[in-house]
Amino acid sequence: MNPLPPLLRKLAYAGLIPFIGLALMVQLAPTPVNYLSAESLAGYGAIITSFMGAIHWGANLHSLGKPLSGDRWVDRNAWIWGVIPALVSWVALHIYIPVGLLILAATLVIQRNIDQNTYCYYFGSDEARLAFMTMRKHLTYTSVVCLVWAALVILFTQA
Repeated sequence: MNPLPPLLRKLAYAGLIPFIGLALMVQLAPTPVNYLSAESLAGYGAIITSFMGAIHWGANLHSLGKPLSGDRWVDRNAWIWGVIPALVSWVALHIYIPVGLLILAATLVIQRNIDQNTYCYYFGSDEARLAFMTMRKHLTYTSVVCLVWAALVILFTQA
């Protein structure tokens, strides 16, 4: 039995709708709708990338007001890593859209790989962590495919 609540799974997978829909619009919609869709996809990708970084802040809030734990991740690195995706996302929104989409895709993959090794601090059981990371893998790679696909469509179909 999956230890993740059904609502969490439904909301998480619903988060793929803009990725898939906007990537399709980049591919299929006429100009200028395809370019507006690419801008929207970049914005949504930046929001999700930032959100995934912010999870570390939310998960570490319980440690505020307590003495330092002596664990470098909890005491320092989680706070730093929680901000980096937002900063990268902000930069990605200010450059050529296909390059920004590729940066967001790379950041999502890097985040997932780091989180795989650090979420052990945030879950009450290995079963819940493994179930979440399985879902996270599906979400991350679907999002990445959409971002890369849209970037390649723009790069290789411009007149």
